[in-house]
Amino acid sequence: MATGLPTQTQVIELLGGEFARAGYEIEDVVIDSHTRPPRITVIADGDTALDLDVIATLSRSASALLDDVDDIDDGYVLEVSSPGIDRPLTTEKHFRRARGRRVELALADGSELTGRVGETRDGTTSLVLRHGREWTIREIPLVDIAKAVVQVEFSPPIEAELALATGAIGDRADRTEAGT
Repeated sequence: MATGLPTQTQVIELLGGEFARAGYEIEDVVIDSHTRPPRITVIADGDTALDLDVIATLSRSASALLDDVDDIDDGYVLEVSSPGIDRPLTTEKHFRRARGRRVELALADGSELTGRVGETRDGTTSLVLRHGREWTIREIPLVDIAKAVVQVEFSPPIEAELALATGAIGDRADRTEAGT
């Protein structure tokens, strides 16, 4: 610890249990010792979205734990944040947490799709797609997705589309399309 700051691994080990008890996990820790004061950024995510109250609570807990570490010589700025809207979805967990969100997918075959994420399990995600006036559900194996990014929406989603994505309507096998 030549910088007087903990390492990424030390921060994860120190804070991981506290974040887990709150229902969140640490996805990344970025330590920038080149800024003054140095900055420790903790990126957390969970099945429940991080809101400002949760971030404030996690920040206070993290600050108290870090302040108790004797090896931290310098002052620092602590930032607790969510991964942000621009984080690509790369794991099954990311897709599960994005259920109900609109995403843009680039598939391994070069095609692109935009739809709403439905249920994700066993290495496959459901994508609600519009075909004319109807909604269909396409099952897409995660291994076939080259890139996936959540889209920013400025209007509320259409109720029928959101209901299909979140499972608010019963099984609609007649509207399910096999992924190819």
